[in-house]
Order: sequence, then structure tokens, then C-alpha cells
Amino acid sequence: MKRIAAVLGPTNTGKTHYAIERMLGHRTGVIGLPLRLLAREVYDKIVALRGPSVVALVTGEERIVPERTQYWVCTVEAMPLGNGADFVAIDEIQLCADPERGHVFTNRLLHARGLHETLFLGASTMRNAIAALVPEAEFIQRERFSQLVYAGSKKISRMPSRSAIVGFSVENLYAMAELLRRQKGGAAVVMGALSPRTRNAQVELYQNGDVDVLVATDAIGMGLNLDIKHVAFSGLRKFDGRKMRDLWPNELAQIAGRAGRHTNDGSFGVTGEAPPLPDPVAEAICEHRFVPVGKLMWRNSALDFGSPERLIASLEERTDDEWLTRARDADDVQALKALVAQPEIAARLGDGRAVRLLWDVCNIPDFRGISHAEHADLLGRIFEFLHETGRVPDDWLARQVKRIDRPEGDIDTLSKRLAYIRTWTYVAQRRGWLDDESHWRGATRAVEDRLSDALHEGLTQRFVDRRTSVLLRRLKQRESLVAEVNDQGEVSVEGQMLGRIEGFRFRQDETANADEAKTLRQAALAALRPEFHLRADRMYNAPDTEFDLTEQGGLMWGDSAVGKLVAGDEALRPVAEAFVDDEAGAEVVQKVQRRLQHFIDRRIAAQFEPLLAMSRDEAITGLARGVAFRLLEGFGIVPRGEIAEDIKALDQDARALLRKHGVRFGQYTIFLPVLLKPAPTRLRLVLWGLAKGLQAFPDSPPPGLVTIPVDPGAPAGHDTMAGYKSAGSRAIRIDMLERLADLLRNEDSRGGFEANPDMLSISGLTLEQFADLMGGLGYKGEKGERVKVKAPQPEPAAPEAASEPPVEAETQAGADGADTPDPTPTELPDEAPVETPAEPPAEAPADMPTETPVETPVELPGTETAEATPEMEVFYTFTWAPRGRGHARPRRADGDQRGRSDGAPQGKRGKPQGKGGPKGDRKGGKRPPRDTKPKTYSSKPQKSDKVDPDNPFAVLAALKDKT
Repeated sequence: MKRIAAVLGPTNTGKTHYAIERMLGHRTGVIGLPLRLLAREVYDKIVALRGPSVVALVTGEERIVPERTQYWVCTVEAMPLGNGADFVAIDEIQLCADPERGHVFTNRLLHARGLHETLFLGASTMRNAIAALVPEAEFIQRERFSQLVYAGSKKISRMPSRSAIVGFSVENLYAMAELLRRQKGGAAVVMGALSPRTRNAQVELYQNGDVDVLVATDAIGMGLNLDIKHVAFSGLRKFDGRKMRDLWPNELAQIAGRAGRHTNDGSFGVTGEAPPLPDPVAEAICEHRFVPVGKLMWRNSALDFGSPERLIASLEERTDDEWLTRARDADDVQALKALVAQPEIAARLGDGRAVRLLWDVCNIPDFRGISHAEHADLLGRIFEFLHETGRVPDDWLARQVKRIDRPEGDIDTLSKRLAYIRTWTYVAQRRGWLDDESHWRGATRAVEDRLSDALHEGLTQRFVDRRTSVLLRRLKQRESLVAEVNDQGEVSVEGQMLGRIEGFRFRQDETANADEAKTLRQAALAALRPEFHLRADRMYNAPDTEFDLTEQGGLMWGDSAVGKLVAGDEALRPVAEAFVDDEAGAEVVQKVQRRLQHFIDRRIAAQFEPLLAMSRDEAITGLARGVAFRLLEGFGIVPRGEIAEDIKALDQDARALLRKHGVRFGQYTIFLPVLLKPAPTRLRLVLWGLAKGLQAFPDSPPPGLVTIPVDPGAPAGHDTMAGYKSAGSRAIRIDMLERLADLLRNEDSRGGFEANPDMLSISGLTLEQFADLMGGLGYKGEKGERVKVKAPQPEPAAPEAASEPPVEAETQAGADGADTPDPTPTELPDEAPVETPAEPPAEAPADMPTETPVETPVELPGTETAEATPEMEVFYTFTWAPRGRGHARPRRADGDQRGRSDGAPQGKRGKPQGKGGPKGDRKGGKRPPRDTKPKTYSSKPQKSDKVDPDNPFAVLAALKDKT
């Protein structure tokens, strides 16, 4: 009685083992398997049970057929049909739905039968299709021996032992294997394109423990039995021969099911760039619930070889069965159509024998995978040989094989040669194509073996670090390795230098063993735990003088970086984050972090003591409290324009309270001068950068410079936090800017004035640079040129001085610098000294205006002006001409706007005399006689009898008047 059964269930149910047992219970049998690698594995099992004399292996590239063959182990495509075997089994029958090879499996489902028993092995999704197409079949449901669970996403570096990482491209596999070499000592590589010899050698690396991770394609999903505990997908898409597509849940389950062997539970998940699996998909894989197969790929097997056209038509024939759908054109059909279209090939297809021969040639797989056109050209050449002589010439085949028989080169080169030799191995397996089939089968097999060994060696050399893998195994067998740490922090394990310890982190010696970093680090840190504790104790008791803060927020202990600052809840209370290896332990991390926090808290308390004391002063209330808070937010510096209304509203008592803590109310900035020193400035920039969330903090300016170039790429507010104000192309330090503002208030900003030596000395700039700076402050500078006035000769007695010296003479007095001390002790840039005009003679020519310097050469005793060439000088005249809201009007240092900013005299209602003056000047009566003498205006406000006690300049002026 013929028995047809379908043994269905998930992976790890023993279906293949059950089929082998049933086959060996019969006198003869045939089992068809989906992969050459799996066929080789099953063949080796049966040979171990019954001996090689009765077991045959037939695949596209291998043919081992003893004379007394009883059991045939084949790939599904190579199964011998109609040989009258008692038993026939087809494994992975769900591949009937595969777009590429499904029509072959469907053909075996419909037509392959054993004389006594037939088994179809596969997934439960095929139950309905088998029941419809093979109604006489009985069903055997098998349950999984172990449990399969979803473990989510894991980093490759944290992959558990005995794991398989599955990828769908060679490049992806190589990249993961290279990463595993550096982190875990290496990985074995298994791909469907490998020869059985290479595959078995790579699997042996994994099985014997030389490596702990296997990197493979989806080839491992087809029944390969390996000791795998966890399967991780590095991608969820693959190229199916036509396009990239997502893997179906049942395909994922087929691969994930390799995890867990027999009764040992397994897990699966994702890694690398693969996204986490959706919950419904993960649950379906764990519970083995999938959508049943609805359509099977089918291709007509009753071919018509009457002519090429009739053959193609029979291959394209459709079916009316609702369970079957015509398969797309496979490689053999594409090659057939390409060759029939070639006139030289078509001319040879005059009879059915030639058409059948062409079809047999088209069945040669495209192992090389270069292109359909190149593959068709190769098949055309083979067909021409067979059609003309009935044989492939030995000399031609020898040349092809010789070009491939070179076991040197890199992995990619060897892989390509191995793919090429598979073509000639396939040709050698076809009966009647070669004169000496036995010779060529042996020759091509020998070349494949040599290339396989070279490829295995290349894979091992590239992706396996022997030394690291040995250390891994020793770490598993022993609690620790012999390791030492010398006085210089150098770490060695088993006498090998591995790196050094810097602070509380281990640094791998890249020049020695860069690829061994992960594993050797594991070995080294086992010896470093006591060292970490000793260093933590020593650091905790170290004085603050051994610590430092970098301009990028890094915390240093001596020469070692031990932490960094991160933003805290308050700007002045950052958090210290320690740089400590996880292996050092939580106790070391906490101790180092506490010590660093103590250091930075004390540093801030010392550098910003006046600011913090002001914030704690309970006597400061109301609006003054708000100003103090703004100063605290601004780390001791706030542009006056941001709080101008608050400053204006402060009474004198409130200002006095703030001044008591060192606050200065400048014309441009409200600040604490003591916080402009280099140390507080450096700390302020770090704290400000943390509060702003900057990735990189701007450097603090060099100490002692009055002005610095403006950095256009610096973040907004950097100049203020550095203690400077941008004006033009340079920025001036805010305390020196206030000194400059004091000088500018005494000048005629409306009528125009020139810079005096004190202004240039304060800024430390040349006249051109000073003009640019003044432009940035809101002044308009008009450039002019005049004859330089030389100093008078000392011999003749000077005439009696004029009663009213010119204004310019006053602004230039002391220009020679002999009696004028430098107003600032700070360092000035290396620039040419500013050349200022000398004091004009006491008696000027009658036609020379009193306001402006002499424009013509001055005749001095002993000189001849007619023949002398006048020496010219450049000068600037500055007037107040703000170009926007960013410029502060000249005001008193205490902020009171007393008197016009341009220095013009005030009328009764604060209006300047002249235009818009008193009404009597415009209506009724005669205008007062016009003064022929040019008017001069004073920028000084009109003095009041009442002295402002809060204005230090007013107090000094009053004391001077009294004396």
C-alpha cells in the first residue's frame, strides 16, 4: 500500500531526522533537499550509518554514485525521477511558493512518488495546498522541541555567546565579521555560495569554540543543524533576484528557528541597522502562526521540443488550477530566449534533438552571477561545441580551468574563482559532454578543494584573531589572567603589553594590537579593578591644586582627563561627570564624581564670591534684587541696554547697596570689575557655554589685551561674557570702554572733536583702528589731511600766549607723552606708536581760525618755507551719529541724562539755544546781534549746586572747586 504523508511543523521538530529514519527502513530511497550544503550534511549522516558504498550524493556540482547505490541524497533539482525507489521525501516543501525555484518543488509535489512511501516535509502553512493538490495525503503535525523567544535589539558588541548573525549581502557579512574580529576575537562565515569543504571548515571553527559567533546568510535556515542559542538579524530586507523586498514573517521564522537545539531553548532578535520587529510579527514567530500559502509556483513540465518557438510556448503555458500560478521566467528560460534570438544559434536548431540539447545547456546555473548576457554567451559557446562534435573540447576546457586554478588572492578573488569552477564542475557531471568525464570530475573537484582551502584560510586570517580567541577561551576557563600594572600605568597580560591606564580609563595600545581591543580589554580590566580603587582613594585625598578646568569644560587631575562639566539645574551649579570605565565599579565612579564636584563647587565659590555674596544679601530687596538677579544670571556682566529701565528706576540707596558688593554702573555695562580678571573670565565662559548648550566653548581672550579682533563666527553674547564689547572690527574691554566713555563726555560730540593721546592710550590702537572702534560706538569719523605742525625751536623766546587757546591745542596737549602717564597698566598690542600733532605756536597767523589747526606751513627761524616740502598728517574729526539702537548715547557715568548728549548748551526747558530756543528769539522784537566770533560748545553738563552723592565724578569735582 502506498503511503503519502505530509510531516509539517516549525523548525527544530526533527522532521528531517524522521525522514532519514523512515528512508533507512526501506530497501531504497531518495531524499531531495533544498541546498547543496544540507545535502552534504545528510549524506555524511547516512554514510556514517550505512557506509559509503550504498549512499549516493547528487547535486549540480557533485556526483558520487557507488555501483550498489541504495539511498540517493540529492538537491531537489538533481533528484532522479522514475528510478523506482521505495521511498521518496521532499524537504522544505513550503518552497513551492518561492518565486525563483518554486516551480521545481511544485513539480516534485505533484509527480515525485515512492513505490511504498512518500513524505513531504515543511511548514504548516502548506497544509491547505497539499490537501487540495494531493488529497490522499495524511498529515502529521510535529511540535517544536524547545521554546523560541524574542530578545529584541542587541548591539553586536553585546551579542551573547553561541550566536548567529544573519545578513543578506556579502558586504554586510564581511563588515560584521570584521567588527566581531576586533571585539570578540573573530567569527565563522557561512554562505550558500561556499563549497561544502569551505563551509564545513568554517563551521568547525564555530563548533569547536575557536570563535563564539557565526556570521551567515539565510542559508542556515534550511535545515543546517548547528549549536546556536541566539539568532540576530542584521537586516530585514533582501534581494530576491529581481528587487529588494522585505522578508516575510514565515521566512524570518525559518531562520530564527535555528536558535535552540533539540530541547535547549533559543532566542532571536535584531542587531546593527535592522529595526526592531513589530510586536505582531515577533509574536507570530514565537507562536508559529503564519498566513497559509495560497499559490504555488508552477511551470509546465511536459515540454515540446519540436522547435524553439514551441519549446518557449510550452514553457510559458498557463494553468487553470486555482492553487497554481505560472512562475516567472527563471535563468534557464531567459538564457534560452537570449540564445534563440542569436542567428548563429537559431541556424543550428533544425530538429528536436538540437532543441533538447540547447535546453539541457540552458539548465547550467549562473553560478558566476555576472550578467544574463555574459552567461548566455558562455552557454552558446558550450552548445556550439556539443552540437558540432558532441563533446566540449578538452584543450578548451583545460584553458578555462587553468585560469581559475590559482589559490592566491584576496577573499573576493577566491570567491569569484570558486563560483567559476562550479560552472565547470557542473559541466563535468553531465553524462556524454566530455571525453573523459572521470578525469574532469576529479580535476574540477581538486581545483575546487584547493580554492576552498585557500578561501577558508583567507576567511580565517581576515576574520579570526587566533590570539584573541585563545584569550577568550582562557577567560571562560579561569577567573582571571596574569596581568600587571607598572608605575607608568602600562598594563600587560600574560607578558604582552596591552595598553595603559589614563586616569580611570584603560587605553588600548593601538600600535601593538589594535584589532584585539575588545577581548584584550576584557582581560586587562580584570587586573585593573584593584588599581582603580587605589587611584580613587589617592584622588579623593588630593588637594585642589592638583585639579584644573579646561576651557572646554574638561576636568583634569594632573595630566589625566578624569571628567567633564555638564549643565545643572542652576547656571552656577554645574554637575561633574566622571570619566571612569564601567568595569571599575559603582563605588569608584561615585568617589571620583564626589571629589570632582567638591573641586568645581569650591572653584566657583572662590572665583564668583562677590556675586554669590550679593545674591545672599537679604538687605537687597525690590528692584535692586531684580538687578542683582540679572547680574547673577549674567555671571556678573549685563549690558546696560537690557536693564536700562530698571537702572533708571533705582534710587540712590538701592544703588549704594549694589555698589557695596562691587557693582559698577557703567555707561555701556553693569558689571563687577573684579570678575573681569582672567580666572573668573575663563570660568564664566565655560559656565555660559554649558548654560547655552554649546557643543564647543569659545576660548577666553589672552590676558591683558584692551582690544581683541571680533570673531564673526562666535555665538551671540560671547563678547560680553569675555568681558568685551564689540565695536567695529574689534572689541574693547568693558572697563576700559567706561574709561574711554569718561573722556568722551568731555568732548564736543556735536561740533566735532579729535582723539587725544589719552583716548589712544586707553585703547592701545592706531588712529585708523581707533576710528573704526569709534564708528562701532556710534560716532562718525571724517578723515582729513593737513600739514603737520612742528614743535617750536627753544632758542627764541615764545611770544605771549593767546588768551583763548584753540580747542584742538587742548586735546593734543601732552602728545609727546613725556608728562602723560599711561592710563592703563595693561599690555598693549605690538603696533606702531600713534603719532599726534605737536602743540601749535602761541601766536598764530591772523587769518587762521581758532578752532582748527594751521593748514599752511609755519615759518620758523632758520627755515625757508618756500623751498621746504610740507610734512602731512592724517586726522579724524568725530561727531555723534548713531546708526541704530545698539549705540548708547553719551551719558553720565551714574546713568543720569543731565544735559544734551551732544554737548550743546541747554535752554530753559532743556532745548538748545539757537534753533528752537526761547520764544522771544523767534517772535517779536529784534534778534540779538549775531556774534561774529564762532561759537564753541561744551559737552559738559551745566553744573548744579546740588552734588549727586552717588556720582563719584561729581563728588571729585565738588572737592576740587572747594580747594
